[in-house]
Amino acid sequence: MAYDLKITGGTLVDGTGATRYRGDVGITDGRITALGAVDGPAKRTLDAEGAIVTPGFVDIHTHYDGQVSWDPDLAPSSIHGVTTAIMGSCGVGFAPVRADAHDALIALMEGVEDIPGSALAEGIEWRWESFPEYMNAIDDFPHAIDFGAMVPHDALRMYVMGERAVADGPSTAADVEAMQKALRAALEAGAAGFSTGRTDNHRNNDGKPTPASEASERELIGLAQAFVGLDHGVLQAVSDFDMMVDPKRFDPEYDLLEAMVAHAGGRPLSISTMQRDQARDQWRQIIARTEAANAKGHTVRMQVAPRGIGVILGLEATFHPFIGFPSYKRIHHLPLAERVATMRTPEFRARILSEKSDKVAGDGSAIPPLADLLLQMIEFVAVRFFRLGEVPDYEPKVEDSLFQEAQRTGRSCLETMYDALLEEDGERLLYFPIYNYTDFSLDNVRTMLTHPLSLPGLSDGGAHVGTICDATFPTFLLSHWGRDRPEGRIPLERLVQMQTHDTARFIGLTDRGTLALGARADLNIIDFDRLSLKSPRLVADLPAGSKRLMQHAEGYRATLVAGQVIAEGGALTGARPGRLVRFGR
Repeated sequence: MAYDLKITGGTLVDGTGATRYRGDVGITDGRITALGAVDGPAKRTLDAEGAIVTPGFVDIHTHYDGQVSWDPDLAPSSIHGVTTAIMGSCGVGFAPVRADAHDALIALMEGVEDIPGSALAEGIEWRWESFPEYMNAIDDFPHAIDFGAMVPHDALRMYVMGERAVADGPSTAADVEAMQKALRAALEAGAAGFSTGRTDNHRNNDGKPTPASEASERELIGLAQAFVGLDHGVLQAVSDFDMMVDPKRFDPEYDLLEAMVAHAGGRPLSISTMQRDQARDQWRQIIARTEAANAKGHTVRMQVAPRGIGVILGLEATFHPFIGFPSYKRIHHLPLAERVATMRTPEFRARILSEKSDKVAGDGSAIPPLADLLLQMIEFVAVRFFRLGEVPDYEPKVEDSLFQEAQRTGRSCLETMYDALLEEDGERLLYFPIYNYTDFSLDNVRTMLTHPLSLPGLSDGGAHVGTICDATFPTFLLSHWGRDRPEGRIPLERLVQMQTHDTARFIGLTDRGTLALGARADLNIIDFDRLSLKSPRLVADLPAGSKRLMQHAEGYRATLVAGQVIAEGGALTGARPGRLVRFGR
């Protein structure tokens, strides 16, 4: 038999959790047609000697909703082994939309997901109104990887309710019926599911809560009923369970989410799960309630990040500790070199260090309220500020914090942060894990990550472009938990299974996620011993010259989508076999 492509001499980690084995892979017409000892000629052969061969990674939580309409590459996900990305998470996106609401959706995405509004305004052509029209528009040119789209609650609510779609605006029975009808049409056209966001930390770019954040149980149940009778589609929710209002409201909020999945005709729900400092044991409550929900017959999973959920700070990033200081605000518009030169003068340094920060959140600001709380406590939270080196350490020791450095050198924490930000001519980046790092280790993350009802997620690929680069989660999951962590490692076979088979099957994909005969040839060839993350860097490659953090990796020999090599040696090849996945088709 002749093959289009043959991968030889690799160690196959097939995504099922089975023990790795040495073998070859034969590919014909974008499918795996031979495994093991593969004889016969091939148009091209890839040498995988000394490398592992895995299924392509399936990322179930991204925000490429706008970027996908102009960008064929979908990096950085596509250079970190992801071959299928699901977007429309957290209830925000760009369809359905009426012509007079374009700016409102941009403002919402800019605030919630830290994507520059100028980039979205210039990049999006708005060739759609309904969600099926949106899917047609983003699928009318080829991409490097496959992608699927969930219907976002905020956009759906604004489409039906118009100016009444504010956070505390009640929906009528007619509103719910209209939203349900639009959601059903999207699902029948192949949408991946429905997402909703219920957290106080999500705000639009003028500081107002998101439209669907306070949606009633009646509304959520009505929308869930759009799934009844369908054999595809998932629900996804992010909630802080009112931790900032009243911890006693946890159970009523979980009850609401459980009611939603109970009325969705057997379709599954995933809930974002993390350890929050303000409610340090809430994640255990989520686990307990999720176990109970599954015991009742509901399919509920927990989306868990493989490391701390935090921000990257820098003078060119979206946020840093001095952004609200009066003296800094007077120079913030200057080019970086001029800002750094000014900040290095003794006079400016002394003046700014004598000041207090103005409020940076609230009305007129997209920065979440949590930021002001952090700035008020900056001397205390500095114990969780770390330099992000050329080889990033995402499980840093407390003794490496800027707080401990301040203690050793006799400077204040503010002085230490100030001086650190000026390193590398102002390009120094600092790492601040906000969630999942309460105890200064990832031990609790391991507990969440290895729970049988958990799925790896929350990468937010395409979002928070000036504060995070968590689309690199797949690389970190393998390298840190499978090789580098001194204690508590997770078997490589299980790590691969988690982000291939498990994520694919949850979202409803049965044609990928494992190395099996007949499966799509979405594959990674990885030099596991060399797999590592480089430090993120700010690059100005978005429309309107907007900047985003980009992070590369070493160790990826090749990534294949439908049998075509879309990345080789860590760089994209220009091959674009990726298309929109239409679920239920």
